[in-house]
Parts: sequence; C-alpha cells; structure tokens
Amino acid sequence: MNKTLARLLTSLLASGALLAAGAAHAQAPAQAPAQAPAQAPAIDHMDPPFWWAGMQHKGLQLMVHGPAIAALEPTLSYPGVRIASVSRVASKNYLFIDLQVDADAKPGSFDIVFKGADGRSTAYAYKLLAREPGSSQRKGFDTKDAIYQIMPDRFANGDPNNDSVAGLPDKLDRKLGHGRHGGDIQGIIDHLDYIEGLGFTQLWPTPLVENDMKAASYHGYAATDLYKIDPRYGSNDDFRRLSTEARKHGIGLIQDVVLSHIGLNHWWMKDLPTPDWINHPGTFVATRHAHTAVHDPYASKEDADNFTTGWFSPGMPDMNQTNPYVANYLIQNNIWWIEYAGLTGLRIDTFGYSDGGFLSEYTRRLMQEYPNLNMVGEEWSKLPSLVSHWQRGKVNFNGYVSSMPSLMDFPLTEAMRDALAKKDGGNIFNDVYETLSQDYLYPDPKRLVLFEGNHDTARIFSVVNEDYDRYRMDIAFVMTMPRIPHFYTGDELLMTSDVKVRNDNSYRTDFPGGWAGDKVNAFTGAGLTARQRTAQDFVRKLVTWRKNSPVIHDGKLMHYAPENNTWVYFRYDDQARGVKKVMVAMNANAREMVLPAARFHEMLGGVASGRDVLSGKTYTLKDEIRLPAKSVLILEL
Repeated sequence: MNKTLARLLTSLLASGALLAAGAAHAQAPAQAPAQAPAQAPAIDHMDPPFWWAGMQHKGLQLMVHGPAIAALEPTLSYPGVRIASVSRVASKNYLFIDLQVDADAKPGSFDIVFKGADGRSTAYAYKLLAREPGSSQRKGFDTKDAIYQIMPDRFANGDPNNDSVAGLPDKLDRKLGHGRHGGDIQGIIDHLDYIEGLGFTQLWPTPLVENDMKAASYHGYAATDLYKIDPRYGSNDDFRRLSTEARKHGIGLIQDVVLSHIGLNHWWMKDLPTPDWINHPGTFVATRHAHTAVHDPYASKEDADNFTTGWFSPGMPDMNQTNPYVANYLIQNNIWWIEYAGLTGLRIDTFGYSDGGFLSEYTRRLMQEYPNLNMVGEEWSKLPSLVSHWQRGKVNFNGYVSSMPSLMDFPLTEAMRDALAKKDGGNIFNDVYETLSQDYLYPDPKRLVLFEGNHDTARIFSVVNEDYDRYRMDIAFVMTMPRIPHFYTGDELLMTSDVKVRNDNSYRTDFPGGWAGDKVNAFTGAGLTARQRTAQDFVRKLVTWRKNSPVIHDGKLMHYAPENNTWVYFRYDDQARGVKKVMVAMNANAREMVLPAARFHEMLGGVASGRDVLSGKTYTLKDEIRLPAKSVLILEL
C-alpha cells in the first residue's frame, strides 16, 4: 500500500478527527474578514443529478454535497413537488433532501434554492424529465435471448484520444496485463454489427463507471463515481448512445453494477457522510467468503456478519447498506441508469455479499418500478441450494424474501466445465446430470443464466485441453439447456488461458482486430486460423439457430441418465411453432457409440429420423442411434 493511501486510512480510523476537520472546513467562511463579501456556497455533487416525472415510487432522496452545505436551508416551488424532510448527518458538507413527487407532477425544471443565515445562497436547477413511452413496462432479457459479454477495455479502441486522461493516474499501457489497453464505448458501437451477426441479442459490458484508481482500474469493479462513465471509455451520453445504437441492431444493453463495495478513491472516502457509511470504517477487514453462512442454520453470527461486512479487497471498501442513506442511494442510482440509458437489465456483481435486508428491499423496489425487467445476480457457488436462496419465489427457512428474477447458474456451468476437463474413462457427464436434477430447488430455473465462461474464469478451450470436439459440446450444452445462455467474447476464437492457477490477465486478453495495426482481425476474419474460422462459424450458426427455435426458448426438458460417456436429452413443446422436439446427444468417446432407440421411446415414439442443425445430416432413429466419435448432435425431430 502506498503512503498516500496509508495516510488516508489512518485519518479515517480517527473518525473524530475526520469530523472535526469537516467542521473546521464548514466554519471557514465565517472566519473571513467582515468587510469581505460572502461567497456563494458551492454544490460539488447533486445525486441523482436529475429525475423523471411519473415514476412508481413517489419519494426521491437527494444527496447534496458541498462545503458547509448543511448550514443552508433548501426551498423550492414547483407544482406537484415538495420537500418532505431535510436531514443533516455527521459531516456538515452533506444535506439529504427527501422530495415528494406527486403523480401529477409534470416534466420541467425548478430551482432548489439554498440559503444561509449569513446571507449566502446558491441554486441548483433540478429537472424532472419525461419518461420514454412504455418505460415502466420495458421488457427484460429472457430465454429467447443470448447474452454476449465483453470487457470494454479489451474489446475495441474506437477513440484513441481517450486512451489516457489528464487527472486519472492509470494511463494506457498495453504491455501490462493489468494495464489500461484503450478499448472504449465507441469501439463497441463500431462493432455492434459483428455481435448481431453472431446472433446475440443482449450485450453485457463489465462496469463502465469511473474507476479513478492508481492501477488495474480497467476491470471497472472499484467505482469512484457511481453516476459517471469513466472518461477513458467515453461519456454518459456515449453510454446512452451505445444503448440506442444497440437497439437498432436488435440488441439490448445490460449494465454491470456493484452494490457491495466501491473503490478506495471514491470521492466519498475524502469526506464520509457518516462514520458508518462503509463497514469497518478506515480499517481493512477481509471477508472470509463464507457464502453459505447467510443460509446455514448452524452458522455463527461472526461468520455471517463477516461475509457481508468484510471488505472484498484492501482497495474496495465495503458498503454499509444497513445505513438507510446508503441503501437509498444505491437503489436510486440503479433506477437512474435503467431509465437514463434504456437498459434491458442489470447484472449484479458479488450479489450475496450485500446485507440481506437491503437486497430484499433493493430487488422489491426495482421490480416494482420495472415489473418486466430482468436482473441477474452473481452467487459464485457450486451449490444449487445456495444459489436458489436468492431467487424470487423461494421460501427460505430464515425468512429472507427476494424479488430477484435470475441468478448466474454457477452450479451447472461448473459441473459441465469440470466434466469436459476430465480424461476419458468413467462417466464424465454424471455430475452434470445430477446437478440438473436439482432444478426443483429453484422457483424458476429457466430464468437462470448459464454460461461457458466469463472474465473471472479460465478460457473454455483451455479447460477442455484444447479439444475442439469437447469445446463444441460445452457451447451446444449452454445453447440448448432451459436457461438464458451467456457467452464470453473471444471464446468463438478459441482463445486460451492459464488453467492451473487463477490468472485474470490471461482471461482478459485483447480481442484481435480491435486496435489499429492488429495483424489478426476477428471482425473481418483476416489472419484467423482455419480452426478459428470454423469455431466462429459454429457459434454463429448455433446461436442464430437458437434465436429462431421456440422449443428451445420455452420447451420442457427430459434427460436420460448418462452411460459410457454419452448423454442424451430432449427439449419438447407440443405448443411450439414449427419443430416441437429437439434431441441433443453427446458422445465423449474416441469411437462411435450405438445407443438403442427403444430406451428413448417416450420421446422417439413414432419418430423415424432427425436432422442435425449443425451439419445438416439426417440420422435414422428407428432402431438405433449412431453417435459419431467425439461428437454432439442437435437433431430436430
């Protein structure tokens, strides 16, 4: 830790000294000579900076930050809007104004005037905007969609002028694995046609908000301003433009948000509103990552508290969502981005690390505002019992109530990755089969997001020991399960990484063709190997087929116990348009396997043949099923 950060942490530990400094700062104007004119007070932050008329929740809490702002009294005059209460907290540099915005309040602008007893005054022109038509009923992503995930810094550099920004210490350095590489929002916009061409209908970029950290800020998970896009990516307007342009390509935009922690250089950390704004103020207390403690009937309170209050890392202070001002700030911030950028959903990082009571209220408020929205939470666990704890409709023994529609399906994802990493022998698909059999634990398993990999995991091609046939099995599995599929950029190019140890730098290499002068360009195909082009075509064909397959979107599942490294399952739907049954068969053996058709009579009764959507070949299914060596078949019956 550098000396500057050490001094900062030391000062935060002495909260009394911190508050005294704030008080002295607040009194500074009063010490000016009597003959000097009173200076107009400054407003450094107004969060949210604006709002919308016609929102479901009629309360709006404004955080106002500026020198000695608590000494001033706010007033406003606008039809349908009134100040319900004004709250002052430990730091005299904050005011919390609770507004009541009536249902009949019209879009428009009004001044919030701040006046002091010493004659000082200032005004902020606050705006209520008109909502986009149908905003409250916006449709979130669902089983008809397929998600393409990117790390913006590593995808494409559309504007070299913002590669390094004055005042932000983490400068462009493509030679560093953890350095800034220059990818940005314009680079994403420039290549939306590529994402559309692959068949994907939703885009999930990792966080784009400001990360004013000394190093390794590219990943975006250490926010220093929750209302501002990092200027090395672009501007708030650029983010909204990305959403607009994506819609033209039939692609929705999912925002990655973090509720549990912020970056150590967040502007709050220079002047905390209250001493308990963050957990363990000023002191790094590491979480022990005891995920199960939140729903373990035998867990100690120490472990449960540590999981939700411990810091994720020394550079990421943990937010105290039991503080009502913190909770309301985070809820309103996420609503603001949904409304502002026209989002189709949220991906919520480290979901379970936040306070349970807060998560219950957070999910309730957002789904009340947007009942058809989708949100997916990250609960990195192999246990379906734990992941299901957080889903909407789950009856939990500890009384936790959630309104969360979706979770990342780590249990099924990791079961399949582990299976395909095994050498031949035994029955590699058995754990996948048994994990899937636990779907009864989820209130709505088809709303889960299944993935082949992401920015925190080893590349799937390396996981399967660069076995292209097993790679195909995993992608086909993700795209045909009763789930919402998610795909990590670059895996269509068979990107590789370390697998023996965690190495984020190896998982997050630059996308070829995203930078001027790249010798390989995946967007055009120039320089790709024959196998890379084959893999790219495979993903394009499979995802495009899935997009037009209602039986995969909404159909039921029937699977048969794996035998001898083969596994067969069916998607079926008597109400589906067109094809009503699809058979998926995997053979991980290095030789052809012949399966008796009679075993699958429940699904194959009256079926003579099926056409493989990948090869176009027709397979006879009347008496036996012949599975080629190391193959996956997706047969429309």
